[in-house]
Amino acid sequence: LLSSVLCFFTGCKVIPEHANREMPTIVVGSDIYPPYIYQDSDGAMTGIDVDIAKEAFRRIGYHVEFSVINWEQKDALLEAGEIDCIWDCFPMDGWEDLYQWAGPYMVSRQMIAVLPGSDIYTLQDLEGRAVAVQSATQPEEMFSDPEVYGLPKLKELFSLSNRELIYPFLSKGYADAICSHETFIRQYMADYNLEYRLLEEPLLTVGLGVAFAKEDDRGLAQQLDQILQEMREDGTTARILTKYLGESEKYMEVDSYEQ
Repeated sequence: LLSSVLCFFTGCKVIPEHANREMPTIVVGSDIYPPYIYQDSDGAMTGIDVDIAKEAFRRIGYHVEFSVINWEQKDALLEAGEIDCIWDCFPMDGWEDLYQWAGPYMVSRQMIAVLPGSDIYTLQDLEGRAVAVQSATQPEEMFSDPEVYGLPKLKELFSLSNRELIYPFLSKGYADAICSHETFIRQYMADYNLEYRLLEEPLLTVGLGVAFAKEDDRGLAQQLDQILQEMREDGTTARILTKYLGESEKYMEVDSYEQ
């Protein structure tokens, strides 16, 4: 447990115990985002993105090391070559021109959650309310510039570097609502036996991808993009999603979601 906490706050590489040292290494930068990436009771990395990454890079001929990073420093770490790519429930939408992308390999909905007795039922009901989000995310960008995105003006926007803190902000009444990936919210409710109500209307639906530096000339983004497509077509991605989410269909609609 102590090693997990230290990794979360300081950043560290978690090396698979049985890594094939004859294969070249890809260092994946990520944060702790259950059910996409987290550490199990033995301290090993697991989750949706971990399983997909291991299989995809194995097919290309690499083994993977996961480096738990400060999310706000992801671009600096990528540019410095300390990580090879960013893979952690990372939305492509709105960031298309900042990286070389592989994907999308699945879709995710950014949802608003409120307490069960809240009188907030639509996005427009957020007018004059306080909302908590994780910093350096799309919800933060959208609520910071509501007129551009057709959103109501908030009374206050709490941007928190630690994503876990948005939930106590809601439960203790500091915020009237929170916004995050639907899977994160449902996972948190299940883990802590909490009840929130998700609005029917998503803030946005995004395609999740893997980000490489713009100047990366190894062709890895292109290779990985092809492998991710193959894994969707041969059923591998669906099996992984079902393992963690209990279903896969609504997360696999990468060709039809509205960008």
